[in-house]
Amino acid sequence: MKAWLIPLLLFALAGCSNEPQTGPVDVTWDRDNCERCMMALSDRHHAAQIRGGKRHKVHHFDDIGCALLWLEVQPWKSNPATEIWVNSYQDGDWLNARQSHYIRITHTPMNYGFSAQPEQTEGAVDFESMKQAVFKQEATYHASVEARLKHRAQEAKRVTEP
Repeated sequence: MKAWLIPLLLFALAGCSNEPQTGPVDVTWDRDNCERCMMALSDRHHAAQIRGGKRHKVHHFDDIGCALLWLEVQPWKSNPATEIWVNSYQDGDWLNARQSHYIRITHTPMNYGFSAQPEQTEGAVDFESMKQAVFKQEATYHASVEARLKHRAQEAKRVTEP
């Protein structure tokens, strides 16, 4: 086979994909899993998607908090072509996460506690404020877990010492 034919065939096959090259994709609810915590996506009002990386692939998340924490460790996190989509808590439509406004609620799939909406309302925060709150909540949680583990290790050591 001629060497020029292989790239041509790969290009043609890539064009056959049903997935759009931008924007969110359909979710297979209760089947697709969160990229970060592996929980099944079942809440149609709090899921998120990130499209980015080398092949601009879509990654699914059960909560905007999982999406942001996962993105933070990706080498392409600051690439302006990276897209973040989130479900509106009002009707489940996909919204551009960076342009959305977020309200605090008591329960989301991973308890980060933010619901997206398209319009600014009293008490709603912008994307960056929500993102910083998620990072702070995660840091506080990890500090708490580390403190409890340290305490338990000290207690176990005290009990086993003569």
